[in-house]
Amino acid sequence: MFRRRKAADAGEPDPVPEPEQPAGPRAHGPWDASEVDVDEDDQTRVDLGSLLVTPRDGLELQLQVEEGTGEVAAVILAGTDGAAELRAFAAPRNGDIWDDVRRTVTAEVAQMGGTATEEQGFFGTDLVLSLTVELPDGQLAQQVSRVVGIPGPRWLLRATLFGRPAVDFRQDGDVETALRDVVVVRGGTPVPPGDVLPLTLPPNAHPSQPLPG
Repeated sequence: MFRRRKAADAGEPDPVPEPEQPAGPRAHGPWDASEVDVDEDDQTRVDLGSLLVTPRDGLELQLQVEEGTGEVAAVILAGTDGAAELRAFAAPRNGDIWDDVRRTVTAEVAQMGGTATEEQGFFGTDLVLSLTVELPDGQLAQQVSRVVGIPGPRWLLRATLFGRPAVDFRQDGDVETALRDVVVVRGGTPVPPGDVLPLTLPPNAHPSQPLPG
């Protein structure tokens, strides 16, 4: 579990060794819970169980909830020029499930009549998806999205980007910056590799209402 630091102890020496910081594309996030300090009264992040999300001006934080079960399926960060849908999955201690996830997504998109093309992105190999969708006025259009897989310690963060970030990924974009601010809380409970890490509603929140931020 990530290390919580009490505000009263903030001025005292921290006896816990500083965690090793990630290198490579994840050097500036997203983060594992072991790589950050979180005060007990920290109000800057929204605790959604397996994900801690930092609200940003101009982005609306929403939860996608399964109608049948009422369980939270994904986190959505929506802005004026695009959005990101976030899910975290369990991964083995010494392994990466992103190759398997890409194959699964590619097969699912093919069944829906769409295409999935691999491209090199900021975090590695991405999938660029193209699907035919029906617009509110009944017209058909091509919807392009980008699926990004970001591996961490025993987890994989899967981000599906829509709008501008899907076709023009900018490190300093609002959606992209919010993605890098995400903290994944893997926890110590055994979860089979490939299973979704559970998301939860924050206290006093309702899935049909925008969350703080």
